[in-house]
Amino acid sequence: MTLHRLYGAISPVFRRRRMQRFRAAVSPLPGERILDVGGTAAFWAESGIDAAVTIVNRDRADAGLAAAGAGAHDFVAADGCALPFADGSFDVLCSNSVIEHVGGWERQQAFAREARRVGRRLWVQTPAREFFVEPHLVAPFIHWLPRPWQRRLIRNFTVRGWIERPGAAAVDAFLDEVRLLRLAEMQALFPDCTILRERFLGLTKSYIAVRPPP
Repeated sequence: MTLHRLYGAISPVFRRRRMQRFRAAVSPLPGERILDVGGTAAFWAESGIDAAVTIVNRDRADAGLAAAGAGAHDFVAADGCALPFADGSFDVLCSNSVIEHVGGWERQQAFAREARRVGRRLWVQTPAREFFVEPHLVAPFIHWLPRPWQRRLIRNFTVRGWIERPGAAAVDAFLDEVRLLRLAEMQALFPDCTILRERFLGLTKSYIAVRPPP
């Protein structure tokens, strides 16, 4: 079983809850334009939302994967930190579990600026660094350790490591790419948004920056 299949088996309940909350928070209306940065057609097929959805992924291969079973959605290969759209081009900008993948703090700042610039209403979700399980590795506490310790532990002491058996280069690439965010950092990135919390077992599992309708 790959890690993606493992998540596919356990994530539908979380996706349904998130979509219900998305509807309540940003109130998408029929015919509105939605930009999904880093999303997939499958997410919107399950949503039941009648809107014109444009899906951005960072290169053509990712865009093609996102387009599988696409229907009428538009797909654009672009960097979420430099979106090729005018200010306020979309009624809603949506992004789930992407901002933690763009690299370091400077690129996360750029991603947040672009999201706030292009979308009139916002929904940007990301896993909480404070949660005790690192969701990409499926391992407790490892993301709180210094990087040299993480490099030694990822291959043999995480679910992702057991399944994928990454080499040293793959481990370094993961650590360069993924940076989980704290609450204070989300508040700094999205100062004009409300930061909601997704909870699991009473603990904050992820944060959602929401700029609702005026």
